[in-house]
Amino acid sequence: MTISSANIVDLNEHSGKAAGGYKNFPLSEVNDHVIRMSIMTEDFYWHYHPNSDETFIVIEGTLMLDLETGTIELNKGQMITVPKNIAHRTRPKGAQSVNLTIELTAMKTVRIEAE
Repeated sequence: MTISSANIVDLNEHSGKAAGGYKNFPLSEVNDHVIRMSIMTEDFYWHYHPNSDETFIVIEGTLMLDLETGTIELNKGQMITVPKNIAHRTRPKGAQSVNLTIELTAMKTVRIEAE
């Protein structure tokens, strides 16, 4: 396998592609994990992952991480890992947040329906 400048992923180019809503797309795979970019202008639903931890890295804006125990605010340049089986949801604070997530490629997401 060879590597060259063709392998570069330009995060700035990808972050400018979304207009409204919630966008989540893969950027690269590393071993059995995927690195995704999410661009959020609205809340994501409550959910958990039974087979994977999930790491969030904020690259633009502020990300609110809601947990059953409270809310954690993550600013640009901050990172946190949510262990598997922990219910959570993410949402932007302000107009938009852009985040990288790292998780198992075969991660399962279980949506938690509102009561």
